[in-house]
Amino acid sequence: MNNKGLISGQGKGLGGGGGSGRNKGGGFGTGGYCVCAKCGTKQSHRQGEKCTTIKCPKCGHTMVREELLKNK
Repeated sequence: MNNKGLISGQGKGLGGGGGSGRNKGGGFGTGGYCVCAKCGTKQSHRQGEKCTTIKCPKCGHTMVREELLKNK
């Protein structure tokens, strides 16, 4: 097929976007704490490191961001 007759950039897409993304769009930012959902151990959150990649130093369970536990 020959594409010479097509004009690019004239689409009338119906995409709305508008998704709220992760954590309902509320990035938690710097600061805060990582908390063990199993035993309650708490440690300071380190910028650039997800709490879910940290294992609890006491029981070895995966830690989560404190704000996520408060919303349950």
